[in-house]
Amino acid sequence: MTAESSWSAGAGATDVGPRARNEDAYLSRGPVHIVADGMGGHLAGAAASGAVVKVFSALAELPVVTPGDVVTAVRDCQEAVIAVAREAGGESGTTLTGAICVEYMDAPWWMVINVGDSRTYLADGMNVHQVTVDHSHVQELVDAGRISQAEAAVHPDRNIVTRAIGDGDPRFDAWLVPVAPGSRMVIASDGLMKVVDDARIGSIAALAGTPQDAASGLVEAALALATNDNVTVVVADSLHAQTPPGIDVAPWRLWGTPWEPEDDTTLGARRRARA
Repeated sequence: MTAESSWSAGAGATDVGPRARNEDAYLSRGPVHIVADGMGGHLAGAAASGAVVKVFSALAELPVVTPGDVVTAVRDCQEAVIAVAREAGGESGTTLTGAICVEYMDAPWWMVINVGDSRTYLADGMNVHQVTVDHSHVQELVDAGRISQAEAAVHPDRNIVTRAIGDGDPRFDAWLVPVAPGSRMVIASDGLMKVVDDARIGSIAALAGTPQDAASGLVEAALALATNDNVTVVVADSLHAQTPPGIDVAPWRLWGTPWEPEDDTTLGARRRARA
């Protein structure tokens, strides 16, 4: 499914893989490009990821999206998934990651968001950079220097997520990624990363023509390597020809969400400090 707005063009693909049901969900419409990987068993996981897509579907209809709109949407997702758990009579949750086209300081940006261990990458040519940081037990072990990234990939606890939509924790990670010519965003559930390494993700994303070709190619690559999970990929391209003047190309972390533009740790404060 392909969608285009004045700022971005994106598409997504998903497959159930070897599982009994697909608990992943995605949205690639207008300025919104997200993936959610549901958890909870039975139908609760699918309902949780579906609730996230429903919230962001409303955001996709806005003519202009601001960082504040995204913050509100993530908060609404928490409430929606908590309601799913209540109706299901048990635990329910979902990861959430993606790239949303926002307007900030009169310029277009990708606002990358993340809760859980699904990932968003910035692909530039054959190179791919993981923008998000996993909220997982093994990532905490890596950060503490107790295991390597290679060991994390095969660790028996690699499926333990430390933060999710629906756990009542309002925090989420966010970055502003400047628009850069020729770059594209790759957003995926962990059914992709379990079997396809970053170098291969970068090469497939670079060599595929359209976002739909790239998303479908990445899903097919995961299936060919016998992923043991649902696999979902969204790929989005910027329609802007150049990076706004004076903007660094590297992603800038927005520390301490919910995001507040006047907080001293925000992007705006760092820009003023550079001036």
